[in-house]
Amino acid sequence: MALAARVVIVHRRSEYTELLERHATYGQAEFFLRERGRSIDDVRERHEVLEEAMHEVSTRLPNDVRQARLERSELDRFLFGPEDIVMPIGQDGLVANVAKYLGGQPVIGINPEPDRNPGVLVAHRPLDATGLVQHVRAGRATIQARAMVQATLDDGQSLEALNDLYIGDSGHQSARYTVTVPDRGSERHSSSGIIAGTGTGSTGWSSSIASDRHIERRLLPSPVSTDISWFTREAWPSIATGAELTGGVLLDGKRLELLVESDRLVVFGDGIERDYLIAGWGQRLSVGLSERRLNLVVPTV
Repeated sequence: MALAARVVIVHRRSEYTELLERHATYGQAEFFLRERGRSIDDVRERHEVLEEAMHEVSTRLPNDVRQARLERSELDRFLFGPEDIVMPIGQDGLVANVAKYLGGQPVIGINPEPDRNPGVLVAHRPLDATGLVQHVRAGRATIQARAMVQATLDDGQSLEALNDLYIGDSGHQSARYTVTVPDRGSERHSSSGIIAGTGTGSTGWSSSIASDRHIERRLLPSPVSTDISWFTREAWPSIATGAELTGGVLLDGKRLELLVESDRLVVFGDGIERDYLIAGWGQRLSVGLSERRLNLVVPTV
């Protein structure tokens, strides 16, 4: 017999909670912020809004639906089941944090602060959660399959991200490698690293780099595209290194190939530096489209 549906509510600790843990008392936390020109009232209000959103979602779910609540730091130790409906409540980045731990489960992003959060990935209100869960269970929800980007080392280790991957020196010093671009050849680089992003990430780091290079955003992959954009940051032209192959879009599942020529390069995704791969001298790294997809529940037009 199949297990009943389970809604997994994912959140991150609020700044208010972290302040109280760090300073032990409300008074000390309030003094700490006041000395820096901030008010604890705003921090506490945002904490209460998040708590209220989680309470509203939790208490309104159907009685035959199991529930679990998960803090972001616990994601790498949690076992998601095929029957799960995953519900991040918070900012857009929380959806990216959870994406690489899933295997096709539908994701309903809840935005508790629509006046503060863009709501690109957390596009739903707390009061809509119950109806959305029912639509998912009935197969009536509108779901977008969002592509993910993957880096794979020659020893089999791999890392995936929903928005973008960074490949470079951990201290953001010069990264040395030879990059091979499909249909364009190879080039040795000394640079500040490479950013490889998805269509979902086209509104983030990739968009910032493209803007600096006067590349129109429409030329980046769309949110539902399976193309991967990539940019070399600050490639240094010299006698031994070039600066011609510094960006583009990987079409039709093609991949960048890197031969590492530094003692230690790191790869991390979606800004989470503590979860990373290490690539050493002589190792090969392949970067491109992942087979994994994020199944994002979106508003019905």
